[in-house]
Amino acid sequence: MTATSLWLLSLFYWLHMLATVVWLGGLASLSIFILPLAERSLDESAYARFLDGVQRHLEALGWLCLLILVGTGLFQMVANPNYQGFLEIQNHWALAIFLKHLIFAVVVGLNAYITWVLTPKLRRLALYRAKGKEMAQEQHLQMRMAFMLRLNLILGLIILALTALARAS
Repeated sequence: MTATSLWLLSLFYWLHMLATVVWLGGLASLSIFILPLAERSLDESAYARFLDGVQRHLEALGWLCLLILVGTGLFQMVANPNYQGFLEIQNHWALAIFLKHLIFAVVVGLNAYITWVLTPKLRRLALYRAKGKEMAQEQHLQMRMAFMLRLNLILGLIILALTALARAS
């Protein structure tokens, strides 16, 4: 391996780990601390504004992290000596990476649902509530959001475990 390729691979490892920390850390903070505390602490109008601001800032960062994970992960996978080719599952490393990618595809789907379906509905409901209108489905949607965020976090942790298994192989 040349010095340039070693430097590039190291950079991609670092970017991959950084994106993982930012993505999972943000997801954990949001689902465990920030949203529950904001819901209990803020009035309806402030909560609606807060939810709108959180969505605009963290969503873009989350999607950027996922894109970085895809790009750097593919580069790392191809550079790995255990890589035998697309859908060539001939060792423990390849199986762990295959399962990791399947779960990652589910995570991307969950994030798409949260971004383009669930969060806009919750924002609309929060705005209605701020105007004094009660919506029957709000509590159900908030519980679904909490479930989706926790599921995303659990799947992210499983992805980390599969990464550790692949690295140990």
